[in-house]
Amino acid sequence: MTIARLAAIPMVAALLISATVPVTAQDHSAPPRHGLAMHGDLKYGPDFSHLDYANPDAPVGGLLTMEASGTFDSFNPFIIRGTPAAGIGLIYDTLLESTSDEAFSEYARLAESVEMPEDRSWVAFNLNPSAKWHDGTPVTAEDVTWTFNTLVEKGAPFYAAYYGDVETVEAVTAQRVLFKFKDGMVNQELPLILGQLIILPKHWWADRDFSAPLTDLPLGSGPYKATAFEFGRSVVYERVSDYWGADVPVMRGRYNWGTVRYEYFRDRDVATEAFKAGAFDLRAENSSKRWATAYDFPAKDAGMVIQEALPHDRGSGMQGFAMNIRRPIFADRAVRHAISLAFDFEWTNKALLYDAYTRTESYFANTELAATGLPSAAELTLLEPLRDQLPPEVFTEEFHTAKTDGSGNARANLREGLRILRDAGWSLQDGVMKNADGLALDFEILLGNATSERFVLPFAKNLERLGAKVSVRTVDPVQYQNRVRDFDFDMTIGLFPQSLSPGNEQMDFWHSTRAVQPGSRNIIGISDPAIDALVRHVVTAQDRDALITATRALDRALLWGFYVVPHFHSRSDRIIYWNRFGRPDEKPRYEIGFSDTWWVDPEKDAAVRKWRRSSN
Repeated sequence: MTIARLAAIPMVAALLISATVPVTAQDHSAPPRHGLAMHGDLKYGPDFSHLDYANPDAPVGGLLTMEASGTFDSFNPFIIRGTPAAGIGLIYDTLLESTSDEAFSEYARLAESVEMPEDRSWVAFNLNPSAKWHDGTPVTAEDVTWTFNTLVEKGAPFYAAYYGDVETVEAVTAQRVLFKFKDGMVNQELPLILGQLIILPKHWWADRDFSAPLTDLPLGSGPYKATAFEFGRSVVYERVSDYWGADVPVMRGRYNWGTVRYEYFRDRDVATEAFKAGAFDLRAENSSKRWATAYDFPAKDAGMVIQEALPHDRGSGMQGFAMNIRRPIFADRAVRHAISLAFDFEWTNKALLYDAYTRTESYFANTELAATGLPSAAELTLLEPLRDQLPPEVFTEEFHTAKTDGSGNARANLREGLRILRDAGWSLQDGVMKNADGLALDFEILLGNATSERFVLPFAKNLERLGAKVSVRTVDPVQYQNRVRDFDFDMTIGLFPQSLSPGNEQMDFWHSTRAVQPGSRNIIGISDPAIDALVRHVVTAQDRDALITATRALDRALLWGFYVVPHFHSRSDRIIYWNRFGRPDEKPRYEIGFSDTWWVDPEKDAAVRKWRRSSN
C-alpha cells in the first residue's frame, strides 16, 4: 500500500537494521526490470513512453494555489515532532513510482531498474546515473542506505513496522543498493514498499538533527523545490527547470505547474468563502452540507467555477467512531457493541447529509477484499486455529450494522443496547450506567474540527439514552494531533484508509506491537494474538487469491470486535474548482488525477482573470 501518513518515534532495538554481512553484486543479481507488480503482470511494458492518463505534451507553467488546514511549523514530515508543511513531498523522488490505474504496480523513477529473485528474498535498485539533488550533487546508493537507516532508527514508529522484515541494506556500488530480507520471511509486498522509499540527501542532513522539527527549506531531488514560506500561513514550491527526471517515462506529462502555493486556513468554513473569492483554485469537498448549499454563487453561474463528482474504483477504507480500548470502559466488547447501536445512520444521512452517503460495513468497503456472507473454506483454514480467541459471530453470522427507519427514533436499537449492557453486568445507578465495580459509562468524544459536530451531537444524545454520560470536545488541530498521537482520548473519529493491495501497513493499524508506541496508527489499542496472526497472513500472502482470503478473515475479526462505530462513504470524489485548467482525456481509475496530471490552460485562465476583473 502507498504510505498514507508519516508518523513517529525511535524504533525498538530488536528492529535495528545493519549491514553485518558483506555482499557483492555477483551474490545477488537477477534480470533487471523496469517495474514491479504485486500480483500478476505490469500494465506498461518496458518501452512505454508515458502513463495513459498523462499528457506528455501538456503545457508547463502557471500558478496553482491550494488550500491547507490548520498550521505548520516544520519541513520534516518523517518524525512525530512538529506539524509538517503541506506539499513537502513535491520536492522528493522515490525509488519507484506507483500508478493510479493499477491495483499495485510501480515503475522506475529514481531507480533506473530493479532486480528481484522469484522468491522475493531480496531486492536491488540500480539508480539512474542522471539523478541529482537540486544542488547538483549526484544521488547515490549511500543516500539510499542512509535514508533507510535514519528513518528506521530516528523516524516515525511506522517505519520500523513497515520495514521490519529487512535484514540488511548495503550500497554495493555508488549506484546500486541491495536490501536483503530476514530468513524465513515471506513478505510479497516488501520489494514494492521499498520502492516507495523517499530518498533524502545524506550530505545535506550531516550537520542537522533529524529527530527535531526542521525550520530550514530542505534539499530534494524531485520536480519542485521549496522556495518561500511563512510558518502557519503559506508555503511556495517552484518547478525545477532542469529537473533530472522530467523525461523518465512514468513522470512525463506530470507535475506541470510552474509554481505551487499552499495557503493555510484555520477554519474550513472561512476557507469556503476564501475559495469563492478566488483565494485558491480547487477543493476536494468532504462536507455534504457545503456541497449541497455553499456553492451557489455568481462565478459558478457564469461557468467560471466547475462543481463535479468524479466516480472512482478505489476502496473507501473505514471511518468511524474509534474507541480507545486502553480505557477500562471500552475494554469490554459488549459495551462497544451496545455503543454501536446508538448511531442512527439512516436518520443522519437523511436529515444532515443530504442522502449523499452509503453506510460502511467493512474495513475494505467497495473492494473484493471485503468480507461477505459466511467464511469460505479458505478463510476457515485461517480462522479455525483461532476459534477460541475470536468472537463466535465470526463463524456464524454475516456482519451488518444495525438499521433504523430513519425517523430519528432509534428506540429498538437502543433497547437492544440496554439489554446488552445489562447482560454484561451494567445497570443504571443515579441516572448513569455503571458496572459492578462502580465504573461509570462516562467518556469524551474528541474532535479536531467543528464540521463533524452536527452528526456527533445527535449520536451523543442517543448514548445518553443508554445511560452514558458523554461530552463532545472540539480542539485545535495541533492539540488534536498531539492527543491522538499520545492516545490521550476516549473516543474520536478514526480514519483507516485502505488500498487495493493491503500489506505491511496493517501492522501499524492493528498489531499488538504498535498498541504501545505513541504515534502509531493503532489508535484503538488493539493487542490481540488472533488479530496479530491474521495480520501476518495478510502480509505474507503469496498471491492475489491468498491476499483476498486473508484480508476477508481479518475484516471479519475486526468488525465483530466492535472497535469502531462505522460511519459512511461515497463512491465519488467531489471537487469544485476555478475553470482555468486542462486535463488529459483519460482519468486514472483510482484517483482524480488533478494534482499531478492537470495543467493551467492559458485560454481558460485568461477568461477567469477577465471575469474576475469585470465582476469587481
